[in-house]
Amino acid sequence: MVEAIVYGILTMVLGFAIYFTYAFKKMEQTAISTDAPEEKQSFLSLAYGYMYTIIVIVIGIMLLVTWYFVRNTPWEGHLMEWMNIVVRLMHITFGIAWIGASFYFVFLENALNRTDNVRDELAGNLWAVHGGGFYYLEKYKVAPATIPKHLHWFKYEAYFTWLSGFSLLFVVYYFNAKGILIDTNVLKMSSWVAVSMGVGSFVVAWIVYDLLCKSALIKHTNAFTIVGFCVAVGFAYLYTHLFSARAAYIHFGAMLGTLMAGNVFFVIIPSQKAMVNAAKKGIPLDATLGKKALARSLHNNYFTLPVLFVMVSNHFPSTFGYEQSWAVLAGLTLGTAGIKHYLNLKEKGQYTVWVLPISVAILLAVCFVTAPPKNNDACTKQVDFADVQAVITKRCVTCHSSKPTDDVYTAPPNGVVYDTPQDIVKLKDKIMQRVVVTKTMPQNNKTNITPAERNLIRCWIEQGANIK
Repeated sequence: MVEAIVYGILTMVLGFAIYFTYAFKKMEQTAISTDAPEEKQSFLSLAYGYMYTIIVIVIGIMLLVTWYFVRNTPWEGHLMEWMNIVVRLMHITFGIAWIGASFYFVFLENALNRTDNVRDELAGNLWAVHGGGFYYLEKYKVAPATIPKHLHWFKYEAYFTWLSGFSLLFVVYYFNAKGILIDTNVLKMSSWVAVSMGVGSFVVAWIVYDLLCKSALIKHTNAFTIVGFCVAVGFAYLYTHLFSARAAYIHFGAMLGTLMAGNVFFVIIPSQKAMVNAAKKGIPLDATLGKKALARSLHNNYFTLPVLFVMVSNHFPSTFGYEQSWAVLAGLTLGTAGIKHYLNLKEKGQYTVWVLPISVAILLAVCFVTAPPKNNDACTKQVDFADVQAVITKRCVTCHSSKPTDDVYTAPPNGVVYDTPQDIVKLKDKIMQRVVVTKTMPQNNKTNITPAERNLIRCWIEQGANIK
């Protein structure tokens, strides 16, 4: 009965929000086409945005309520898996749109023709061909004499990428804090403390970064870059000493993503709104607004490749499974940002002989450093599969079974099961990588597998993984 009442109220709120979203959008379009007062247009645009936000919040609340009602039941694992799929797909889709826009507009800024037959009012122009058509783009130094009625704003890609990413953080890590976020071998703490530290770190990171951008250091590009990188490395080090290695990497990426979204919300869009309002009212424009917005946009551009790496890092335990995982993260961040710097210089026509080779060398160095050491322990006797199966049953099958007995997982993670000898042999390469080489499984060594048991599995695999 309680469930029905809660869902009924949320559904009503969602229905009203959807209705008013369309209503406000239609009224906004009518106001623009009829040259209604600017105040009315701004109000309708703001109301439309608020309705959209309410829709997202209500959907999030409905998912949270659903999780609350099904927790500790067989439905919990099924719900979490589908939430993971849906939210992850949303995050990837919005992220592609946002990063694509970032790449395109930085390319546009770098590739503008600024000298050949450029009108005085323009900062540059560009001819392009794509999809069977020719395009001609112009960038104004300040603003056109008349602001067009229909002006596209690039902001919702950023907002929804961050919202979906933050939601995914809850689905994967925060709802299952004891299983994935917290590693008692790193630091013992409660779920609420861990989640609070994770979310709070994003706020602290934004404050530190924003203060750096507003300081005199921003005028000295090289010094700002060095200090900013050192701050980022500090956060990487902090995360690896608070959370599990996987969670540390994701939090580092989420921290950078928060800085990117904060740049859009707090600096870039407000600057653009001020520019548009000044142009419409015919009043002098503060030229520093555009410069600040462009600088933050360029910062976002350099953050993209490190963030993309973090998004896929959970699939590669050779990185987060290394003993000094924060140093690996720092090296990969520096190398990928360096490659983006090379691409930006190339778009400007500024070819360098050192940026790309050094960036690639950093990435290769990380690959070399993280290579597993040669195991000199000889496997002196033949390992019987029954002994290996006993270890896997005791240490792995609690999660990786068609019917897990783990207190957190109600469905096998990633669909991996070790119920039969054939299941084990089929995944021997993954077992070797995760259990023996990187030692990232069992997750946070929850089942207390011993070095001797890991070595037993290694010998069995090196001897041919025979199950007879």
